[in-house]
Amino acid sequence: MKKIIKNGKIITSSDSYEADLLIENGKVVQIGRQLEEAGAQVVDATGKLILPGMIDEHTHIESPFGGTVTAPWKTESVAAAIGGTTTVVDFALQPKGKKLMDGIDRWKQRAEGSSAIDYGFHIGVTDLRDDVIKEIPTIVKEGIPTLKVFMAYKDDLMIDDATMYKTLAAAKDEGALVMVHCENGDLINLLQKQCIENNQTDPFYHAVSRPIEVETEATYRAISIAEIVGAPLFIVHVSGYEPAEVIRAAKAKGLPIYAETCPHYLLLTIDELKKSNFEGGKYVCSPPLREQRHIDALWNALKDGTLEAIGSDHCAFNFKGQKELGKEDFRKIPNGGNGIEHRLTLLHTYGVLEGKLSLNKMVELLSTAPAKVMGLFPEKGTIAVGSDADIVLFDPNKEQTISQTTSHQGLDYDMFEGFKTKGAPTDVFLRGKQIVSNGKFVGQLGDGQFVRRSPFGYCYDTIK
Repeated sequence: MKKIIKNGKIITSSDSYEADLLIENGKVVQIGRQLEEAGAQVVDATGKLILPGMIDEHTHIESPFGGTVTAPWKTESVAAAIGGTTTVVDFALQPKGKKLMDGIDRWKQRAEGSSAIDYGFHIGVTDLRDDVIKEIPTIVKEGIPTLKVFMAYKDDLMIDDATMYKTLAAAKDEGALVMVHCENGDLINLLQKQCIENNQTDPFYHAVSRPIEVETEATYRAISIAEIVGAPLFIVHVSGYEPAEVIRAAKAKGLPIYAETCPHYLLLTIDELKKSNFEGGKYVCSPPLREQRHIDALWNALKDGTLEAIGSDHCAFNFKGQKELGKEDFRKIPNGGNGIEHRLTLLHTYGVLEGKLSLNKMVELLSTAPAKVMGLFPEKGTIAVGSDADIVLFDPNKEQTISQTTSHQGLDYDMFEGFKTKGAPTDVFLRGKQIVSNGKFVGQLGDGQFVRRSPFGYCYDTIK
C-alpha cells in the first residue's frame, strides 16, 4: 500500500525542513508539501521528527564468545527496531581451519527468518591461509565488503602484524575495508597474569590489565601498517583521548582512516567496574570503560570529525549464568554489554539536548556516515527520492527512564539502568512496512532481509 507521511519535520545529515513523504513499493518516491495520492494510507507525523532509519555498524548478535553465546536475533532485532535502528551490520567469525564463507553461512542461518530488521555481515578473519586470501573476492561479490581483524584476545582471535598486512593488501585489491580491534594482546596477556598472581581477580582489574596505552599503541601500529599497504582502515570502539589523538594525526596526514566510538564510552566511567558483589562484572567490555577525561575527549572527537560513527557494539550477555562465569577470575567474564535499543535516545538526550551535537550531526553519526562507510548509501542512511523507505518518526519530547524491566533486549540487566531520556521513536518503517507503532513492535520476525553492500572503494568519493 502507498503511504504518505505528513506534517513532520525531515532531518537528514545535511538538511532540516518540513515536508511530506510518499512511499511506494518500499521506496521514497516523492518529497514535497501537501502531497496527495488517491488510495494512500496517511500517517500523521505532527510534532515529530522524520529521521532515516538508524544503522548500527557494530553488533554481535547470537554470537559465541568465552564459552557462551550472546542474546539472539529474535529479541535483539526487535529491540533495535523499537530503538529506531532498521539495519545492523553484524560480526560473523571465520571458524578456525574453515573458510570465510563457512562463518558467513553460519551467521546467515541464524539471522534468516529471525530478524525484525535488515542486516548485513562483516567477516572476522581468524585464520588467513593462502586459500582464504583467494576467497576475499568471492565474499565481496556476495555483498560482504568488510573484514575484521583482532589485535587482542591472544590464543583465540588475535592475529599477528604480518597477517594484518596481508589482510589489508588483499582487501585493498578488491575495494574492501578492514576493520580492526586495537589493543596489544601480548601486553594484555602479561598484565592479566600479573593481576591473577597478585590475587587481583575482581572486575575492576579487567580495566587495570587493559590500560589506555595498550589501545593507543595498537591504534598507532594498525594505522602504520595500513599506511605501508596504502589501504583504508576502520578502527572500532575507540575508548579514549590518546587513541583518538593518533587517529586525528593520521587524518591530518590525509590517510583514509575512519573510526567509531560507542554509547558506553560516552556515558559510563571506570567506576562502574568497582561496584561491589560482582556487580562490576556487568560493565566488563573491551576496551574497558575509562575515566571522565576520556569521555570529554570522545565528545570532542565526534564534534570535530575525528570519529565518524557511533556503533552500539551490542554484545549482550546475561548477568546470571554468563557474566558470572568470571566471578573468581575477571579473565573469564564474557566481554560486552547492551545498547542496541538505547543508542538513538541516549545520543539525543545526552548529545543533542546538552548542546554537544546538532540533530543533523546525530543523524550523520548514527545513520548516514555508517551507510556510506559500510557501502549502504544512498539506498540507506538518508531520506531522498529513490532511497529505501526506512523511516523513524521521533517524538522529541517523550520522556522515559531506561530499565531492564521495560527494555526489549533479552537480558536480565541493563548497562544504562536509571538513565533518564528525552526523545524516543514512536513509529518505525522498514522499506515502507510499519514495524513499530506507538513504541510497540508490530512487525514480524523475518521482515528483515540480508542486504548486499557495495565495496568500500566504490563509495569512497561519497565519504570524502
